[in-house]
Amino acid sequence: MKKSVAQAFVDSHRDEGAAELFGITELCREFGITLRALRFYEDKGLLSPRRINGARVYTRRDRARLSLILRAKAIGSPLSEIKRYLDLYGDQGEGRAQQLSYVIERTDTEIAELEKKRAQIDETLAELRVINATCRKNLEAQTAQIRPVTQT
Repeated sequence: MKKSVAQAFVDSHRDEGAAELFGITELCREFGITLRALRFYEDKGLLSPRRINGARVYTRRDRARLSLILRAKAIGSPLSEIKRYLDLYGDQGEGRAQQLSYVIERTDTEIAELEKKRAQIDETLAELRVINATCRKNLEAQTAQIRPVTQT
């Protein structure tokens, strides 16, 4: 099978076996996503691959960003929040403290919301159990009254 120009470029720029650059197919395969999904993240400004003869070539930074995007999506974060988080990092990691503060704030909020929902669920379950038990007692009482009295 003939290698693409981009894949040949990627292969020629690897440092002693360390994958510094990645082709689009390679990333899609590794993360189990489609080419369309990867291009979508590019269109939204979440990834910015290099172009070599029109082909996309991704850096280690792009790969790390893709990993973060997919993890954030898995927990339900909207793309706008993911972009904001990634943009905080900066070009050289100067915004790492800002990223951490953002994650702490965001997770504190999510934890509080989930705990509130859990309390509501627990309350609803308790109410349903009372209703269920009351209905069972009432049904048993009605069933006992309806049973024909056997003559001896």
